[in-house]
Amino acid sequence: KEAGRSVVKELAPFVWRTYLDSAAIADIPATKRQTHAHRGFGTIAVAGHNIKVGRGGIREIEFFVQTQQLIAGGRQPELRTPQTLEALERLAERGWIKPEVGREMAEAYVYLRRIEHRLQMIADEQTQEIPSDPLRLENLASFCGYPDVEAFSKDLVQNLETVQRHYVALFEESPDLSSSGGSMVFAGETDDPSTVAALEKLGYKDPSRVLETVRGWHHGRYPAVRTARARERLTEVQPLLIEVLADTTDPDRALVSFNKFVSDLPAGVQLFSLLRANPTLLRLLADIMGTAPRLAHILSRRRRLLDAVLDPGTLGMLPTADELDRLIAAEVGSGEHDLQYVLDRARVVGSEQQFLIGIRVLSGALKANEAGGAYALLAERLIDHLKTAVTREIERAHGCVPGGGAAVIAMGKLGGREMTAASDLDLIVVYDFDQDATQSDGERPSPPSQYYARLTQRLISALSVPTAEGTLYEVDMRLRPSGQQGPVATQLSSFIDYQAEQAWTWEHMALTRARVVAGPPELRAKVEAAIHQALTAPHDREKVAADVRGMRERVFKEKGSDDIWELKRARGGLVDLEFIAQHLQLVHAHAHPEILD
Repeated sequence: KEAGRSVVKELAPFVWRTYLDSAAIADIPATKRQTHAHRGFGTIAVAGHNIKVGRGGIREIEFFVQTQQLIAGGRQPELRTPQTLEALERLAERGWIKPEVGREMAEAYVYLRRIEHRLQMIADEQTQEIPSDPLRLENLASFCGYPDVEAFSKDLVQNLETVQRHYVALFEESPDLSSSGGSMVFAGETDDPSTVAALEKLGYKDPSRVLETVRGWHHGRYPAVRTARARERLTEVQPLLIEVLADTTDPDRALVSFNKFVSDLPAGVQLFSLLRANPTLLRLLADIMGTAPRLAHILSRRRRLLDAVLDPGTLGMLPTADELDRLIAAEVGSGEHDLQYVLDRARVVGSEQQFLIGIRVLSGALKANEAGGAYALLAERLIDHLKTAVTREIERAHGCVPGGGAAVIAMGKLGGREMTAASDLDLIVVYDFDQDATQSDGERPSPPSQYYARLTQRLISALSVPTAEGTLYEVDMRLRPSGQQGPVATQLSSFIDYQAEQAWTWEHMALTRARVVAGPPELRAKVEAAIHQALTAPHDREKVAADVRGMRERVFKEKGSDDIWELKRARGGLVDLEFIAQHLQLVHAHAHPEILD
């Protein structure tokens, strides 16, 4: 006993804290809600009701008392009594509860304990559950001194309601997260059979894995759930979380995605608190986890995006080019930061805006074909801003080429405004300068061809290199004149000559998707004119048709598939649609140039 008293004394500072975190207090009603996992415990009843852990039962009286003991016991040692009735009396004496509340709770406690004792005397079994069988219930009522079941029920319900009223008043800010998920038990080392059955009914194919995952959260497996406060917040949203994940097309995959999402978070209190206050946001998050793993990954890196989703304007109009320019400029600055900072901030803007476009598609506010234009506009504005930043860096080291400038041509899905979140950027860089210019005018002068090759390489890196903030885009330069064997940047005169004399049919077909997205206005106009000239020149219809057929067969032979679900390269797939459109544009553009718009 002496050793035991020594241990209790050593534990006292941890139990009776001078300052107790509110999350530790909030964990008490969360723990109580876990006890309502048993059938029939969720509401006050008579037949089948558990008078110990059910609503209004003995456990609520004990939690009511112990919570306030923990709050005040650190500074008032006299409240540290293990006796419930004595604690009620002392709490009333110290003004922590009203005297009438203490009296009513004490009377209910004595009453419920007396009924509990009678229940256990009947068959000498450890039970606190009122019989559901009418005959057994009538016998219990008689054994407790009542003339009939009606009189017994009236007193029992009155006491249960009294306890619940005072208990709820103490925890009135606790959210009501009642749902099918709230009737499940995730604690313990073994799987609860009723919980397994409930998960299967909700649509989970592997309930054991679900239980293992949730237990891992509560064991603090990840940084986001290491603190007691984070786990308490998670516990509050967990019932609804299980339910909304079950509403997705693949609940098991959605849970795996959410688990990965939680594992990537550096902290969880803020997120779980936000979800607790916004159940609709929790449902949207479940949709993301169930159908859009790319969005889930972005969200795990940038939790502030959830705040943006709460903005009513998020699902409204898409940002214009000017609005995107202002947004990007606000992040990357206007030349006062080094290039590394600009690259990091560009990736932040890019991933966040891609996420918000994806959310619009997921919510139905944006159609898939409209999303292609939105992704393309974002990419265009980022290319323009990063080109400006890269040009500034080149000019600091090498000066400017007299009369020089570079234009960026968007090809492929970017050029056709048909991008997806995972599309790469097909680009061509065309430059021009004064005919008599031989080198740049900086401290380290450079010949124009080398100057613009260096600028292009840096632009590619600025768009594609991974940084601490992730990646932005993959860049493909294979559509440039002469392909991979040609220089990374092409002079305007060479571009014009190549398109007129050397370009293959497939290169002109690709050029039907070309758009100039960055560069000085005068050079942009010249490049656009060169593209238009190349496409509207007369083309031999039979030669184009033969070339298209030959290309199609090579594509199918090298990368195609007879699988009808291979939507891109299978016969009748997207490649065929693109070839048909580009073929027709190429052979008719001379007479009808408007079809190039």
